[in-house]
Amino acid sequence: MIVSLLNQKGGVGKTTIAVNLAMGLALKGYRVMLVDADPQGSSLTWSGNREGQAPFPVVGIPKPILHKELPKLVGDYDFIIVDGPPRVYEVTRSVILASDLILIPVTPSPYDVWATEETVKVIQEVLPFKEDLKTFFTINRKIMNTVIGRDVIEALANYEFPVLQSRLSQRVSFAETAGEGKTVLEVEPDSVASVEIRALIEEVLEELGK
Repeated sequence: MIVSLLNQKGGVGKTTIAVNLAMGLALKGYRVMLVDADPQGSSLTWSGNREGQAPFPVVGIPKPILHKELPKLVGDYDFIIVDGPPRVYEVTRSVILASDLILIPVTPSPYDVWATEETVKVIQEVLPFKEDLKTFFTINRKIMNTVIGRDVIEALANYEFPVLQSRLSQRVSFAETAGEGKTVLEVEPDSVASVEIRALIEEVLEELGK
């Protein structure tokens, strides 16, 4: 299964979710590969900052032929997690063509909701070629008990893609662990942040019938 994190807007947490999702699946015993399709190479940088190897390979394929390359690798892995690029249309389209499920991270900001429309349009353009593709919004960096958080969820209801029930809140631990090339699941396995990541993973597995 190929699960991709996509949003044409940068800074919404694609890499944070991608590395934590990959780690969570690996810790559950799945064979996982993390693919960095962003020319900025954030996931590769995360891997380079890590002391020792991650329990999964991290490779960079920021190319518009990604949808031709990944199917060759699927047989060796249970999950391929793709950290998608911002504003690179050809690569984004290739990621969509390769994917079984797409997560669109959105932070609780009106600007993010407005910018999300561009991502939705690109996915809609490809849907005729990917009828079985599943796409969901996932709320990231939610600020607890705020009106704007609720407003964003209501605004996303105007789009055809559903919003996952699991939410990731704004937590310093995500940034602190990323700087070390690690994840909250390793450093703080009993933290609320880890609970939120595990809830996201379980929801993704459920949607994929796993």
